[in-house]
Amino acid sequence: MAETNIFKVLSDKQRRDVLVMLKHGRMNAGEIAEQLNITPAALSYHLKLLKKADLVMEYKEKNFIYYEINTTVFQELFLWVGQFGDREN
Repeated sequence: MAETNIFKVLSDKQRRDVLVMLKHGRMNAGEIAEQLNITPAALSYHLKLLKKADLVMEYKEKNFIYYEINTTVFQELFLWVGQFGDREN
């Protein structure tokens, strides 16, 4: 996992909303900003943090940059969290 504190990044509702949108497929920044009803500058900040935490990947295609969720990090996180679920007495 990345150096960035994933839990701190996930603590923001708008960043969680971005991830929920991206679970349905990749989107460009304009599409995300429109659905969240936020400015491009605000979205850029959120995407920067999500990318730094390796939660989101970006792909350039022609004149657009598309964002996609990085499921690998979530798999690692779920494995880590899962080890706290079953405790034998």
